[in-house]
Amino acid sequence: MFTGALLILAPLFFGFALSLENRRLMTAIHYLVETLVYFILALLGLGLGQMEGLASQLGTMAGQVSALVVVLFVANMAALWLLHRWRPMMPEQRDASSGDAGYVRLFMAALKPLLAVLAGLLSGYFLLPDLPQAEQLATWSLMLLLFLIGLQLRNAGLSLRKLLMNTQGLGIALALVVSSLLAGVLLIPVLGLPWHDVLALASGFGWYSLSGIVVGEALGPAWGGVAFLNDVLREIIALAIIPLLIGSRPAMAIGYGGATSMDFTLPVIRSNGGLSCVPVAIASGFLLSFLSPVFMGVFLSLG
Repeated sequence: MFTGALLILAPLFFGFALSLENRRLMTAIHYLVETLVYFILALLGLGLGQMEGLASQLGTMAGQVSALVVVLFVANMAALWLLHRWRPMMPEQRDASSGDAGYVRLFMAALKPLLAVLAGLLSGYFLLPDLPQAEQLATWSLMLLLFLIGLQLRNAGLSLRKLLMNTQGLGIALALVVSSLLAGVLLIPVLGLPWHDVLALASGFGWYSLSGIVVGEALGPAWGGVAFLNDVLREIIALAIIPLLIGSRPAMAIGYGGATSMDFTLPVIRSNGGLSCVPVAIASGFLLSFLSPVFMGVFLSLG
């Protein structure tokens, strides 16, 4: 029953247990992780492109993605608003040196995962024959990716004890986890899946490269595409709302980005919220990055 969970969690924990001091090696790992992410996303698109009846399922998938995005957004923002009311956090003034060009580049970079999936989808639909080994290749690539991400988390110069002691970051992470799971419960009758599979879909927390391939392997390429789109749209929406909210409600701006708050959306958080927001964003993003594979692995193993 728990074989799937072990395939997800074992490489992550193994990588997290290793300590590296070679900076060149860590730099190489960074680029390898980035390459693996796009490779796995292309495989996800390939699986979608070679799925029977793809055209007839696109409308259904769009409705499922919309339901996930909307319900999760409302639940997450409500929980983060309550956290803000309970423990308000005041950021610094916006860094005047931050320009719109850098923000636009980040926003456009958020579209790259979509392009990787689209390239795989078009290749699978129009060009490539059925590749039965693609699923196994995706599994091994994911295991390697999780191992490398475990290494990155361990060797990012972050103390787990200090991250857990950052009460604001811990509160944001817990608010997002609890509200996402509650949203998942509400979505069970809408999505028509067993409760544990719906909760797995709700547990991506913005980590689209993980959720797409993990859910795709467990529930099929269509649900993998739904999981991917749900989480990549979270990242894109986060980039849009961070500048609007971080000045008055920083917990909502930081928290909605989920796992991306420690990496992709961090520059926007820093430039719009100031240095005081950085440790909170890193703490919440780190915890959500660690919890996402745990929750997805456990929930999917219950099937």
